[in-house]
Amino acid sequence: MQHMSPGRLFLLATAMWLLGALNARANEAIEFRIGYLRLDEKKLALSVLDVPPPDDGVGGAKVAINDNNTTGKFLKQNFILEEVKIAPEADPLPAANKLVDTGFSYLIVDLPAAMVLKIADAVRERHVLVFNAGATDDGLREEECRVNVFHTAPTRTMLADGLGQYLVWKQWRNWFLIRGSHEADQLWADALRRAAKRFGAKIVEERVFEDTGGARRTDTGQVQIQRQMPVFTQGAADHDVVVAADESEVFATYLPYRTWVPRPVAGSAGLVPSSWHPAHEQWGATQIQNRFVKATGRRMQSKDMQAWTAVRIIGEAAQRTGSGDVQKIADYIKSPQFSLAAFKGQKVTFRSWNWQLRQPVLLSDARSVVSVSPQEGFLHQLSELDTLGIDQPETKCKLP
Repeated sequence: MQHMSPGRLFLLATAMWLLGALNARANEAIEFRIGYLRLDEKKLALSVLDVPPPDDGVGGAKVAINDNNTTGKFLKQNFILEEVKIAPEADPLPAANKLVDTGFSYLIVDLPAAMVLKIADAVRERHVLVFNAGATDDGLREEECRVNVFHTAPTRTMLADGLGQYLVWKQWRNWFLIRGSHEADQLWADALRRAAKRFGAKIVEERVFEDTGGARRTDTGQVQIQRQMPVFTQGAADHDVVVAADESEVFATYLPYRTWVPRPVAGSAGLVPSSWHPAHEQWGATQIQNRFVKATGRRMQSKDMQAWTAVRIIGEAAQRTGSGDVQKIADYIKSPQFSLAAFKGQKVTFRSWNWQLRQPVLLSDARSVVSVSPQEGFLHQLSELDTLGIDQPETKCKLP
């Protein structure tokens, strides 16, 4: 072997070290850090069966993390989820900023609309993507839309249109609308009125159920409600269906079987529109339901699916691009090439005018899925899913 000078030996050793370091770096997994922000509150419901599980939403996100990592391990990609709870009256920015400061480039938020906007504006210049997995407010996708926010939760208008299409398909065109007295109830009622007008139904009468407080879960409360609901609905104009707008969960659960005239109930009780249902099993949904039950010990709810979808969107984009760059991930999600299988009969995609996820709406009672909208015969020139919610010609969103 030819003798090498100490200088050449040093250069050769340095080169070999650099090559080894580069190879080691190439074998390191790209890390995707995803934060999950939600309210730290205990929700009440008129029925104990309707009280949300403690891990509502985040359960779906955890299952999706496992799904991402199953494929990601072959692609040198690693997905990490961290849950942060925020008090209902607290400022969400310290928690959001702390996540971003520690390398979290993706935030899934199940928070009220005002908090979603506050976080989105605060992290916009920090190259962070926000996924709204909880708030159904149309304003978040319209007047208050943001370029860095993707919405996996459906809007109130999407849910109302999904319900409205089915009621019209059934020829139940005369609606008796009962709405609650809270702001959320009024927004839900607005969406239902819009759906009626859009699909040729008629609201023959509208009444407001005032929330006067009190404990309606007691035996006395049940007796009072049994007597109150028939009287409250007495004398209404002739109608085919009672449509309830009660997001605040004050009265709607007590409408079925208690109305003065025997009529079906829909909206916030009876036949309810949602993004998912624990009994849904079509189009391979049994597969995701079984995985979810194994991981959490319960069936999948709407917020679980909305959070699962958000995490899977990140995973799908990461795997398709092979990149850990946030901008490349965002560009792919926004491209016409993006779609995701979501166990609802067709792949879901984003609306380019406000970054709302197109998705079917399930119509269900307490035990089964009755139908899935869009309904047959409701046509659209681009996508039948765009018959649900605010379409591009109607949008007030102005993205840069």
